[in-house]
Amino acid sequence: MFKGSLLAGLIATALAAAPAFAQDAAAARPLDGIAAIVDEDVILTSELDRAVANVKAQYANQPGQLPPEDVLRRQVAERLVLVKLQVARANGSGIRVGDQEVNAAIANIAQQNNTTVDGLRQRLAADGLDFDGFRESIRDEITVQRLRQSYAQSRVQVSESEVDAAMAAQANNGTQYHLAHILVGLPDGANAEQIATGQKKIEGVKGLIDRNEMDFSAAAVRYSDSPNALEGGDLGWRSQDEIPQAFAEMLKNMQPGQVVGPIRGPSGFQLLKLVETRDASQAAANTQKVTEYQARHILVRITPVQDADAAKAKIDTLRARVAGGAKFDEVAKESSEDANSKSEGGELGWFPADAYGPDFAKAVTSVGDGEVSAPFRTEAGWHILQREGSRETDVTDQNRRAQVRDTIGRRKLEDEYNRFLQEMRGEAYVDIRTAAAPATGS
Repeated sequence: MFKGSLLAGLIATALAAAPAFAQDAAAARPLDGIAAIVDEDVILTSELDRAVANVKAQYANQPGQLPPEDVLRRQVAERLVLVKLQVARANGSGIRVGDQEVNAAIANIAQQNNTTVDGLRQRLAADGLDFDGFRESIRDEITVQRLRQSYAQSRVQVSESEVDAAMAAQANNGTQYHLAHILVGLPDGANAEQIATGQKKIEGVKGLIDRNEMDFSAAAVRYSDSPNALEGGDLGWRSQDEIPQAFAEMLKNMQPGQVVGPIRGPSGFQLLKLVETRDASQAAANTQKVTEYQARHILVRITPVQDADAAKAKIDTLRARVAGGAKFDEVAKESSEDANSKSEGGELGWFPADAYGPDFAKAVTSVGDGEVSAPFRTEAGWHILQREGSRETDVTDQNRRAQVRDTIGRRKLEDEYNRFLQEMRGEAYVDIRTAAAPATGS
């Protein structure tokens, strides 16, 4: 399922990847060209120009951190190449992202930016972006996330004993670390010459940083082979259980601002910077409670045979029967079109309000225990529900275990997925044509 935590980053990435939209389309066509060929797909010069322009906008207050134009264009082109390859691999694996999911993502992006979808459309047009291109960029981003999730599910396993050990470590050390890194990548099975070249490069970068000739983030933007190079190598906040053991031991003796390395890892040579630390033990100790509801429901589906009006008429009739004294569970067994709950009289058990989406949440919270809701519509069709009870549940330990499991999984996934990307990049036919100057009008 598409998660809201991704939304903040999606709009920046999508704006970078969306094709440029010229006001005078006829005049723009001769200026466009092919920036890269990726197997059977292409990246247009307009796409690359737009992506580069957005990276420059992000560094508007720190232009000195950006590499020369030709290096920047190649880095951005490589990022777009990886997106193309991942989308193609996802499509080949049967991963599809429907229009409804894209619409929901765009609606959430608009909401997070304090506007409506129409307002977002107008802002994109003002920035010279085509809304259809923006939609496809969002679709691509969700597709890439789906591929990553699929890869994690098939390759990354986290045992209960690993979660137990990490939680015990957290109890003894609540420190979180804000980290950044620089990666000089090595191919699988690198030979002695490739290893020596990589080591010489990473040592040269370390020398620039040590002599204060370049700060860490600028060096990451210019030299790192990591997918987060254009973010200055920023890894964000990590708990100790999210950090490889070799790095975790070093961090215990490091001070904020300090850089260690180079260290040889599975993906190549790395430099690691400790940006800052914070104490997370107090936050972890806070009690976390959630209101859960027990309810039954009756569903009437909307189908090609039964349109929305017919479904609404049927649910109104069923609601009238319950209001007239018929038992809700008996009506559900007889008439509900939810195969999963019909035999149980529509019983859904205990669940948090948002478990079945915002419309269901609004209905279950708007009635009291024992009451029956008015008919309401979701993507599945028309419903009525009967709320049977509510309770406050302490989910502190449950949430902490889920968070720890997720962080361990992300730590394991990071190196494996980067190797997967390197393999995919190595197997593909890629022709990047970034030497030419960006397209400009005359």
